[in-house]
Amino acid sequence: MTTANKLTIVRMVMIPAFVLVMMFPFAGSGWVALAIFIAASVTDFVDGYIARKYNQVTDFGKFVDPLADKLLVTAAILLFVESGQCPAWCALLIIAREFAVTALRLVAVNNGIVIAAAWSGKIKTASSIVCICLMLTPWHDLALFGGFDLDALCVAVMVILTVWSGAEYFIKNKALFSADKMK
Repeated sequence: MTTANKLTIVRMVMIPAFVLVMMFPFAGSGWVALAIFIAASVTDFVDGYIARKYNQVTDFGKFVDPLADKLLVTAAILLFVESGQCPAWCALLIIAREFAVTALRLVAVNNGIVIAAAWSGKIKTASSIVCICLMLTPWHDLALFGGFDLDALCVAVMVILTVWSGAEYFIKNKALFSADKMK
């Protein structure tokens, strides 16, 4: 097993640890959850870097790495819904985009096309990680302006970037939905 794949597996193990710490709070659990989330997010960058630099790209990594990313973000978003930090409709939109883009990629692969990650998707991912980290801090409910708090600002940023990047993926790949490709 490659180093990159080992890091991906470590990230997968961090997800239930993150959820457990969030669900069963104790003194300092918010900081522990934040540390786990940051460590898991860093392993995403590191395993991709290692896989590319040391030619460790594998089919396992191609499948499990994006799955781990989606599970980590989905876990955080669902925990925020439970805690009242994120409206359920926003969570549904964020999660639905992930399913929709994954489905689009499957249609593309079925047609012999690989859809590379778009910059908008990378911006969405990086912003989501920053926003989730901010929402995990004790200052998440800090009042900002116009009745908005930090949670609301972070959710708004995630929703806007989710819609933008999702729309970009579908607009750039609309040819996949032509009549002859949908047979």
